[in-house]
Amino acid sequence: QVQLVESGGGLVQPGGSLRLSCAISGYIFSISTMDWYRQPPGKQRELVARITSGGFTNYADSVKGRFTISRDNARTVVLQMNSLKPEDTAAYYCSVETTNAAIYWGQGTQVTVSS
Repeated sequence: QVQLVESGGGLVQPGGSLRLSCAISGYIFSISTMDWYRQPPGKQRELVARITSGGFTNYADSVKGRFTISRDNARTVVLQMNSLKPEDTAAYYCSVETTNAAIYWGQGTQVTVSS
């Protein structure tokens, strides 16, 4: 059974940094993309950052220049978040899509940016 486990969330002051990590366990077919989504309170879930199997990345306009997505290894995806703003407050989820179109989600980790 595939499991995605996020870690690294917490409370941080505006301008601060956090590093989110998502580890994959269990057998998983060939990975196509690894994503970070977020869902602010009362709002819809949105794509924050994506990295493909080839290493290509893209970001939501709201986080460009502040967030960086990377892969520590074949089974771990990291989101480095710098210059955090109160509007970055959300539950953050990692997601993986395989080349046979299976999609897996983590349970989420809370990020709160507040003074």
